[in-house]
Amino acid sequence: MAEADLPAVHALEQVLFPDDAWTMDMLRGELDDQPRTRHYVVAELAGDRPGELVGYAGLAAAGGQADVQTIGVRPDRRGSGLGAALLTELLDEAARRGSDAVFLEVRADNAPAQRLYERFGFERVGLRKRYYQPSGVDAIVMRLVLRARPPVGFSGEA
Repeated sequence: MAEADLPAVHALEQVLFPDDAWTMDMLRGELDDQPRTRHYVVAELAGDRPGELVGYAGLAAAGGQADVQTIGVRPDRRGSGLGAALLTELLDEAARRGSDAVFLEVRADNAPAQRLYERFGFERVGLRKRYYQPSGVDAIVMRLVLRARPPVGFSGEA
């Protein structure tokens, strides 16, 4: 994702998340940290309408942990595998950056997204009550362990 993509991303963001869409300033702020701690990608059509934005996704990664910031797929492209492709790119980037685990929040009322994350091996690890505002919808916190860390510290043996 580049600065030139922001108007199309913002327009899609407002369609997908009307109650809690990110502002242009928020999106721009995420891009400002790319590539240091952020990785944002867009999906565009090929063929008859090349360059038309149909999806986007973003990852924050630092200190061995990554967080899926957002995934958005245009409604007429849902069920096509695009969300899975975007998530795969984010997970690959988390691995390239040496992350041990990837976390995310998903709306409790978004069953299709929850199923996607579960298919990839994410597990529910928490609940954030009334996380999404102004709607007050809960967020389910999910985690995918990418690699197990060896024990660190004292072994207890003398």
